[in-house]
Amino acid sequence: MSDKREIKSYVIRTGRMTPGQTRALDKLWPTYGLDPAGELLDWTAVFGRDAPCVLDIGFGNGDSLASMAAANPDKNYIGAEVHAPGVGHCLLLASKQALTNLKVVRQDAVELLKNSVADTSLARVNIFFPDPWHKKRHHKRRLVQPNFIKLLARKLQPNGMLHIVTDWPNYAEHIDAVISAHSDFEYLPAAPDDRVTTRFDSRGARLGHSNWERAWCTRSKIRADGK
Repeated sequence: MSDKREIKSYVIRTGRMTPGQTRALDKLWPTYGLDPAGELLDWTAVFGRDAPCVLDIGFGNGDSLASMAAANPDKNYIGAEVHAPGVGHCLLLASKQALTNLKVVRQDAVELLKNSVADTSLARVNIFFPDPWHKKRHHKRRLVQPNFIKLLARKLQPNGMLHIVTDWPNYAEHIDAVISAHSDFEYLPAAPDDRVTTRFDSRGARLGHSNWERAWCTRSKIRADGK
């Protein structure tokens, strides 16, 4: 058995936790948090209803995720984030808006998908402003890679949606090439307009960046091997 460590698409940063975020992690986690521990999650049991499920990967501080959940009460939202301050802030937003269709996982999204998300159980996956790892020697750390897209193809339902936003042209080219090479995804002519402006949009604007925003759907029949 190989002991080669899997490359992570993130580095845990020691961001400052506010008192409110700390309290949220302590008091609100039982209501909004999920600890799958490698077990397969049953979304109907988790949310107490059967509804389309949307996974938001790397939701940052949760502003966009909470807004989308509030605007679409007919859908279930699952947010995956590894950074504690962002998770705490998202929990505060969920509590303030009394959201019943939002759950949060503080875990590597790849591990979550592999171990705890059933095949064809997601209606949509959002990846907004993933870390671009802009230095060439770090490109191997980028989240969007062929094996990751193969994994998403298995977890999304037929005609499910993948929605990605980045403000780094080089990463955009990489994403487009990777997904275009996968036979189970079909490019959509227009991305959804249900995403709210975030601090990443504002930061990109300050840097003179423009957003590259695209969406794809999984074809109606997905191959069992996910290739």
